Amino acid sequence: MLSSTSTFVGFPKEGLEFLDKIIINNSKEWLDANRSEYERFIVEPNKAYVEEMGEHLQILVPTIKAIPNTNKSLFRIYRDARFHLSDPIKTRIGIIFWQGSGHRMQSSSFYMHYDSVEVFVAAGVRNFKPTLLATYREYIQNLERRTQLHEILERMKDKGFFIPEPKYKRMPRECNKEDKYSYLYLMGAIFTYTTFKPLKTFHSEKIIDKNFKIYEEMFELQQWVFELTLHCDTEADVYR
Repeated sequence: MLSSTSTFVGFPKEGLEFLDKIIINNSKEWLDANRSEYERFIVEPNKAYVEEMGEHLQILVPTIKAIPNTNKSLFRIYRDARFHLSDPIKTRIGIIFWQGSGHRMQSSSFYMHYDSVEVFVAAGVRNFKPTLLATYREYIQNLERRTQLHEILERMKDKGFFIPEPKYKRMPRECNKEDKYSYLYLMGAIFTYTTFKPLKTFHSEKIIDKNFKIYEEMFELQQWVFELTLHCDTEADVYR
């Protein structure tokens, strides 16, 4: 984990205002002209948050990856220009902490993104690429693992968290559609999440404790997904 001279004191309101400005000024030229504001109100507090939250998450996962760099714990502000010619700049900020040696997006993680309307906090993997999807479907053919996952997901819902809806409609050929937990074969991701508005706590250091408590509550599922990833070589997939 890299060290920084910045101390996290919350996400500034100016950062959310800056994200709203992008909506009506979505161009590389505008961002370049406002680079100092972007660095001050977005980049610097995000880096400080990664370092502070990373230290907290080491309590749960001593080997957690918390790296305050772009394409590590911080996501690029630019979208893929091939598909976003008219809106190349993202209007929300994503931050990820991941466990394991695989690609961060196919590793079990603690995640957050935010904009001026909503904060989204999650744990698990939010999208299975083909290699991990195949591994997942094989992994849950074991009844004990399948039952355990179902029970963990039910506990997440009991805590007030959400889980994604099944992505696929057709049951894989090798899976039993009559199985009690057959819906699990149709999932395209395994994660749990919650959302809240970026109010007073978000703008103070208290957001660290708030999000850490959420991650603690989600930890059981995050660890189940981590065990899954240990059976998968995600380097076989290509990522952007």
